Amino acid sequence: MATLSATGVGSGIDIESLVSQLVAAERAPEAQRLQRASTKVTTQLSALGTLRGALSTLQSSVSGLKSASSFQGRRADSTDKTIFTANAGTTAATGNYSIEVKQLASAQKLATAAYPAGATATVGTGTLTLTAGGKVINVVIGDSAKTLAGIRDAINAAPDNDKVQATLITAVDGARLVLTSTKSGVANAIQVTTSGGDGGLSALVYQPGGTTNLTQVAAAQNAEVVIEGFTVQSTTNTVSEAMDGVTLNLLQAKPGTTYQLNVGTDESATRDKIRKFVTDLNTAVGALAKLRSYDAGTKAAGPLLGDSMLRGIEEALRRELQKTSSTATAPYNTLNAIGIRIGADGTYSIDETKLSAALSADFDGVGRMFGGTDGVATRVWEQLDRVLRSDGQVASRTTSLQKSQRDITTDTTALDARMASVATRYRTQFIAMDKLLTSLQSTSTYLAQNLKG
Repeated sequence: MATLSATGVGSGIDIESLVSQLVAAERAPEAQRLQRASTKVTTQLSALGTLRGALSTLQSSVSGLKSASSFQGRRADSTDKTIFTANAGTTAATGNYSIEVKQLASAQKLATAAYPAGATATVGTGTLTLTAGGKVINVVIGDSAKTLAGIRDAINAAPDNDKVQATLITAVDGARLVLTSTKSGVANAIQVTTSGGDGGLSALVYQPGGTTNLTQVAAAQNAEVVIEGFTVQSTTNTVSEAMDGVTLNLLQAKPGTTYQLNVGTDESATRDKIRKFVTDLNTAVGALAKLRSYDAGTKAAGPLLGDSMLRGIEEALRRELQKTSSTATAPYNTLNAIGIRIGADGTYSIDETKLSAALSADFDGVGRMFGGTDGVATRVWEQLDRVLRSDGQVASRTTSLQKSQRDITTDTTALDARMASVATRYRTQFIAMDKLLTSLQSTSTYLAQNLKG
């Protein structure tokens, strides 16, 4: 049996080259069709990704505006920020308030007498009982921990101790053990008692009204502030329960001096939100326009030119943006009324003067126009949600295109298999032809030799 070779034995024809050319010619029309289809699907999937990104950014932007409370931002300004600062929440009532900081909250500090021998000085053994902030902490001091340093470490290492911090301070006259409450305020004052052991720990006893062998370096003290003539006390220098929605941060006591706290609407923050909304809106509008564009000069078309889904999204979005909000009252119940206008090219711009006037005249009214059940931001968000959610238009179109992509891959695999079969058929035919030519050539040679004889 003859073996397959690249060149025919009898004919001299390059069989493999001829087979390749014939298969390529037969394959080309279908392969080109599949390649065009694949390129189109890939381009449209990329376009949908661009569309989803632009619309998602816009949805995130309007999400911060679709609640009227988003427009209830408040600012709090102190006339002297070295005395106190303030933060205001949405529930804070606007107005001016008089503030006097009479004293700051402080944590108690207690110190032992000086031990000339320093950190290694022996104090004693037994059980230290520390009471602070309503918590009782028992610390057992054995022989290995009876020095100043050992007692410090035992107190700090006590597993249930989150109330008292121990440290050593070494001066020219010796070392002192200092106990500091971890929290300020009178309620967190420290008491120290002892029991058992060799009695040496009695040097650490501190019981106000009784034995006080420790020196009070700093007293436990509540903050005291006078607000509109009313005295308020706090265990910390952060006073958050005296005024609805307002937190005071006390920095310095100035008894006898009154300062002003102004609580007003935070128009600057709201204006920034609106500006971002318009920027993101224009980004989305620009992305939509590019996807459906057509350049007459270059005859280049956007990947979604003429797409009904894209046209529907644009129309629905424009419709929601132009509606009058039923949750707001005139005159500030449309985007145009607060200075947001659409241009001839479909993009939006802000009349800053008109926006500032609207925010100054009716801050909450602008909020109602954007937020609430029928606010512009709410309607736009809901429209975008219908487009972007898992069962929305973009997802459905993406799923359809991905199926088309898989079908193209399947068809390409089938084409490869079919062309392999065609190649085998051509190869078999050419080999048979070559064998026939070889046989004919042999017969011709035989006859020629006999005729000569």
